[in-house]
Amino acid sequence: MTNQPLSSNRSRVDLEYRRKTNAEEMRYQIVSFTLMIFLTLLAFAAVAIKGFTSWFTIPFIVLLAAVQVVFQLYYFMHMSHKGHEAPSMFLFTGLFMGLIIVLAFMTIIWW
Repeated sequence: MTNQPLSSNRSRVDLEYRRKTNAEEMRYQIVSFTLMIFLTLLAFAAVAIKGFTSWFTIPFIVLLAAVQVVFQLYYFMHMSHKGHEAPSMFLFTGLFMGLIIVLAFMTIIWW
């Protein structure tokens, strides 16, 4: 009796759960990667089409870049997982402070 593992059934269930969550995570990463490629193609198309002015093209590309940053943070850098709350808070605080500084310098220069 001492040679039999005590948690053999538990390890099988744990292995199935890990396989299921890994498959789901991989599916999210593939979908995110596909969307990022699509957004990149949209940015190239916005530059290639001569009908768009730079007043549309530049903010559109910046918006697409912001969406891609969010995709990369949440799916490729695993910021959506538990235990990443503190790095996420520091990252978004830095982003917020950076945006405030850029806004402050823009208002100093333009007004």
